[in-house]
Amino acid sequence: MINRLSAIFVLACMLAPGQVVAQQTPTLQDFAGRLAAREGLTTIYVARTFLTMDPNKPRAEAIAVRGGEFVAVGTRAECEAAAGKDAKVDSTFEGKVVIAGFVEQHVHPVLAALTMNTKVISIEDWDAIDGFSPAVREEAGYRERLREALAGHKDNKTPFVTWGYHHYFHGAMSRETLNRMAPDVPVIVWHRSAHEVFLNDAALKLTGIDEALIKGLGESARAQASLPEGHFYEQGMLAIHPRVAPYMASAEQFREGLEFSKTYYHRNGITLACEPGGFVSKPMQDAINAAYSDDATPFNHYFIGDGKSFFAIKPNDAASLLAETRKVEGWGKGRTAYLANQVKLFTDGAIYSQLMQMKGGYTDGHHGAWIVDPPSFDFMFQTYWDAGYQIHIHNNGDAGLDVVLSSIEEAMRRKPRKDHRTVLVHFGFAQPEQVRRWGELGGIVSSNPYYVTALAGRYAKLGIGPERSRNMVPMGDVVENGVSFSFHSDMPMAPAKPLQLVWAAVNRLTAEGEVAGPEHRVTLDQALKAVTLDAAYSVRMEGRVGSITVGKDANLTVLEQDPYEVHPAKIKDIPVWGTMLEGRLQPVAAATRAAAAPRGRGPGLADTVSDLRVEHAAIEQLARLIGYTCSD
Repeated sequence: MINRLSAIFVLACMLAPGQVVAQQTPTLQDFAGRLAAREGLTTIYVARTFLTMDPNKPRAEAIAVRGGEFVAVGTRAECEAAAGKDAKVDSTFEGKVVIAGFVEQHVHPVLAALTMNTKVISIEDWDAIDGFSPAVREEAGYRERLREALAGHKDNKTPFVTWGYHHYFHGAMSRETLNRMAPDVPVIVWHRSAHEVFLNDAALKLTGIDEALIKGLGESARAQASLPEGHFYEQGMLAIHPRVAPYMASAEQFREGLEFSKTYYHRNGITLACEPGGFVSKPMQDAINAAYSDDATPFNHYFIGDGKSFFAIKPNDAASLLAETRKVEGWGKGRTAYLANQVKLFTDGAIYSQLMQMKGGYTDGHHGAWIVDPPSFDFMFQTYWDAGYQIHIHNNGDAGLDVVLSSIEEAMRRKPRKDHRTVLVHFGFAQPEQVRRWGELGGIVSSNPYYVTALAGRYAKLGIGPERSRNMVPMGDVVENGVSFSFHSDMPMAPAKPLQLVWAAVNRLTAEGEVAGPEHRVTLDQALKAVTLDAAYSVRMEGRVGSITVGKDANLTVLEQDPYEVHPAKIKDIPVWGTMLEGRLQPVAAATRAAAAPRGRGPGLADTVSDLRVEHAAIEQLARLIGYTCSD
């Protein structure tokens, strides 16, 4: 996301070196699981059925687990024979449907921690940190909710931050509008895309954003910043966000946000999560590690470096780009790790902002935007390609996809590679011919099918038009061309709920209740693979996770119903009982109780960002780097 680099960098400064986040206390069940692994004990689990996601054995009635791995899969008799007479039979899963552990190919835990800490007023329902926030998809309702929230904000010295506003649902927003609604309170309205912000006078004064600052930005950033409107988007937002981010959350709120995301992922069955396009701050990584790395964390979390961040350090220097990328690859700890030789790049703007680069433009005459200008993108792409990296590319528009295709075709002409698995990420709009070329070039897709649910109905009327909207996220073309694909939520761009992604792809129902592009629906088999085995394949983890197969990590997601037996419209409502991670049982109910229990503050955490202004110089340095990059 465009804002993530600066937001994360600033938040990194909220934790001084050596400070840690309070970690979860191991349970008796944790110790039992570790003991079984250490002693080499074997446990046979029986269930109503196991959905293995292994094409050679799609279903099983039992599995055997030893040392955190699957050692047998099949009938109960087969598992007992393989496990030996000392094996223990466990009936925990009796009557339940167990599938290979869900793999979330693309989430943003820091961004989720920040957005869920704001006053959420969005176009869909959210379980936010301060409670359930129902959807509002029309202007009058949004304005009323915003007025109510502002009325409840009693401290005029503390900024009011809200996330979820969307101009195509909630009407126009401006600096003057916010001045009228809250003349004395600094207000930051964070767009649903997370790629835009609106600020009122009080917020501009608080953050020190003025005409002199805007004049000092690069050309592209200046074009995407409007001080009279208080509106900053894409490169413009990235440039000013170091000034805004310190006011979006306190250190304590940030810690709580990360802990919230842990519970959120777990209760939705996620056993492996990945963030492509991470950050370049070691203190920030240490803060993430403190929240996610302890053994009690119910999933493994992987990171992929953010190429544009490394490029900003020394633009157009290939040696520096690779050296900076490799520096971060050892920053993980425990249940967090970087995926070596993988990197995330960016082309065009956000689909939620309608800033993707589109062939034929937009029906209302506005224009898309580049997160990274094409020449800089191509330099990064060719550099990483030649170094043998797997490249994940944020792209939403079909005109943006032309830039990606041009780069990969040039790379394949110069230096052909097999099994490069270049990933087209998000996949908002693409022409059939583009998809065909992508498949022929060896590319794969990680799409967000929730775009159809959230946006296709409204975009048919505004900006995009009915024909292009019905072909949003064109998975039918992907299937027709035999391209490997996975799904992701990009949370908070969609809730991190794998079953909801499956539901969205199988049904393609819009929020308005219509089916958009039925020819692009996928089968349930394909959709479940897209959140398990094929998602693992997209990050080169299929040898370790993604299916219930002998020798792989014993990761499971336990469901109360069989997805094949419920009505397709009900798939997203299937309850998740819990998960297994490397042989350790993890019921959701127990984790939810633990999360709800009172917790002490992390030792040494600052109460507010304002207590750590000593890092301001570092923030300003990043802003200068961003301005330089945007002018390139």
